[in-house]
Amino acid sequence: MRFRFNEEQRMLLESAERFLGEHSSSQVVRAAAELPSGVDLALWSRVTEELGWQVVAIPEACDGLGLGAVELVILLEKLGARLSPIPFFASALAAMILRTVPTSPEQTRLFEALAGGAVVAFAHTDARPDWNEVGVKVSSAGAPHIAELNGEARYVIAGGVAEQLLVAARGEGGVRLFSVPSDAPGVSVRHRPTVDQTRSLAEVTLTGVLVEPGCELAADWERGLGVSLDMARILSAAEQVGCAQEALDMTVAYVGERVQFGRTIASFQAVKHKAADMMLKVESARSLLYYAACTADAWLQGSADDQALREAAAMVASAAGDTAFFVTGTGIQLHGGVGITEEYDIQLYFKRARALEAYLGRPDESRERLAQMLLDGPELEGTVHAA
Repeated sequence: MRFRFNEEQRMLLESAERFLGEHSSSQVVRAAAELPSGVDLALWSRVTEELGWQVVAIPEACDGLGLGAVELVILLEKLGARLSPIPFFASALAAMILRTVPTSPEQTRLFEALAGGAVVAFAHTDARPDWNEVGVKVSSAGAPHIAELNGEARYVIAGGVAEQLLVAARGEGGVRLFSVPSDAPGVSVRHRPTVDQTRSLAEVTLTGVLVEPGCELAADWERGLGVSLDMARILSAAEQVGCAQEALDMTVAYVGERVQFGRTIASFQAVKHKAADMMLKVESARSLLYYAACTADAWLQGSADDQALREAAAMVASAAGDTAFFVTGTGIQLHGGVGITEEYDIQLYFKRARALEAYLGRPDESRERLAQMLLDGPELEGTVHAA
C-alpha cells in the first residue's frame, strides 16, 4: 500500500504546524502545568473557534466534517510534538467512541456539544492493571431513573475540565455505556498527579449516581469497549510518534551545537549511530501509525473487522511505546547532564513518553495481545458497526 496525504490532509498538517509553532511553545506548556487543571482553556478556545479541530471526526449531520482516524492522527502527532496542553485527545476519543454506539438523541446531543467545543472525557478503568477491566458498577434504580452507578474510574484524561463523562459500567448483563454530566449529584472529580506534569489526569468517583432516561448510549457494549480502547491506543500512538520526532529534532540540534575536544559532538561516529537509530525507530513507528489509522478508518466504513483493528492497534501501541521511550531516553543521554535539568525541554518529553508507555497497557502487553490473537486466529462472531 502506498500512502500519501491528500490535499485536505496536507492543509490540515500545515495549519497545525503553523498554529502550534506560534501558540504552543515550551513556555505555554510549562505555564499550563502549573495550573490546577493542567489545561490551557484559552488556547483550547482559540483552537475550537479559529481552527475547528474538534469537528474533524464528528459526522456531517451533527455539524462536523465527517473525517476519520487519519486526520485525527495528523493533528495528534503535531500536538504530541508540542506537548500541547489542550484536551484534544479526550474530545477526539469521545467522538470516535460515539461512532461505535447506536444512533440516539443523546448521541446527537453529545456530538453537537463536542462540535461547540465542550470537553467530553472517557471514564472506564480503576486501579487494576488490566485496562480492559471496568471500575464502575451499574445496578437498577427506581423510576424515573434507569440505573445507578457506583465505583471509581482512574487515569481519566482531561477529566478535570470535562463537562460530560462517557462512563463505562459493568452490571449483570455486561458492560453498558452512559452519558453523565461531570457536575451530576454523586460525581466527584479529583486531579491525579503523575510523572508527567504536562498532562491532566483525573480520578472520577461515582457514588449513587442516578442515570436519567435517555442517557444510556449502549446496553451491550462489551465489544464496543474493546474497539474504543483500540481506537484510543491508535490516537495515543500518534502523540508518542510526535513526541519522539520532536525529541529527535531537539537532540540533533543540540549535538550539532555542543562542542567537545574542539569539535561538535555530532561529528563523532558513536553519536551519529545513536541519532540514526533514533530516526529509524521514529520512521518505523510512523509507518505503523498510519497503517493503523487507515485500518481504523476502514473499520468505520465497514471494510475491516474487529480483528484487523485489534491487530493494528496492538502493533502500533507496541512500536510507538518503545520508540518514544527509547528516543527520549537516548536524547537525554546525548544531552548529557543537562538533559535531566528543568531548564531543558528534553526531560518533559521523556516524562510524557514514560506516561504514555503505561497508558492502556505497556508495549510488552501489546506484543502479548498480538501474539495471542495471531495464535488464536480470527474470531468468527459478529462485529460492532460504526454509527
